[in-house]
Amino acid sequence: MKEIRKQLLKEIKSLKDERGLIKAGHPHYDRFFGRDSLITSWQLLDIDPDNCKRTLEILSKFQGKKIDPEKEEEPGKTLHETDFYRKRHLSGWFPYPYYGSVDSTLLYLILFYFYFKKTKNKKFLKKYWKNIASAVNWIEKHGDLDRDLFLEYQRKNPQGLFHQGWKDMSEKYLKIQPPIAIVEAQGYQYLALKGAAFLAKTLKKNHLAKKLLNRAQNLKKSFNKSFWMEKEKYFALALDGNKKQIKIITSNPGHLLFTGILEKDKIQPAVKRLLKSDLWTNFGIRTHSQKEPDFDSLSYQKGSIWPHDNWIVAQGLKKLGYKKEYQKIKKATLRAFLKLGYLPEFYGVMDNKIVKIPQACHPQAWASGSLLNFLSSKP
Repeated sequence: MKEIRKQLLKEIKSLKDERGLIKAGHPHYDRFFGRDSLITSWQLLDIDPDNCKRTLEILSKFQGKKIDPEKEEEPGKTLHETDFYRKRHLSGWFPYPYYGSVDSTLLYLILFYFYFKKTKNKKFLKKYWKNIASAVNWIEKHGDLDRDLFLEYQRKNPQGLFHQGWKDMSEKYLKIQPPIAIVEAQGYQYLALKGAAFLAKTLKKNHLAKKLLNRAQNLKKSFNKSFWMEKEKYFALALDGNKKQIKIITSNPGHLLFTGILEKDKIQPAVKRLLKSDLWTNFGIRTHSQKEPDFDSLSYQKGSIWPHDNWIVAQGLKKLGYKKEYQKIKKATLRAFLKLGYLPEFYGVMDNKIVKIPQACHPQAWASGSLLNFLSSKP
């Protein structure tokens, strides 16, 4: 295992720029992403907390300051991606920094919470409190325009990303009428509110903490009512612009497990559903159910397996005490590495055999970080 860890560390190091920031992946995403950097920093928190600090610093520096529809920038919003050496995206679609992400701001708050709990660095917390407060303000003022407690996205730049969760597929792949409330973002919001409330209490800002906890409590109640599919015993992928459930079976609800948003009676059914044979393989959980008519085991996000997706699910399983299920995903991820000799951005499974997908990046930071964390963490 030491040699595997050494290889994974080397891969992550190869993605670092001269600032020490970790770029998403080579060759297609050789630049800095908000979501990717935050998740990778979470994976490395016990190994390299200074990386987490650098990531939070740079994201605070580039935090949205004004309303700019072309960049999809809003005050308090965390960037989606940028390239420090270019002013525009390589394809010319949108300018840098680009902010078209519904979840980066939430992950920014979550990681600040995790970092502070790990390091107790109160000086750092005080230094960036205004950024934290601005991110919190973004949730209510810009992320939830219809004030129903759910965070929705709808692109402002016609050339920007249509889907702005981690499955950022184009409009033609997931035909959902915006504004879209994607399922995992609601769980992220819940933990972001709870984490920000903890940080506020630490700085004796009790009134704000109470307000955030109240929103979190109301969100949890509304979420479990609006997203739960009783027949399927699982959560819908999203609510569309008419607040109608998008009843597609995906891995996305697995991200809810670590957030605390699930009511107790819904946890076990959700865990059980994630591990049914239409989602589960010996190499991990698929992004998309085999039972869906548009399933493709080799597609980018509609049937392939992503290590970081599985790792996030596993963190929730571990937190909730599902040790056997956690180990199952850990072993599946290691099995994929041993079969391929490396761990790419994503891969397919056909007839119980792992299949390389040519367009997948390698190295990919949050893929390498997934297995590195698995191998470095206590059972």
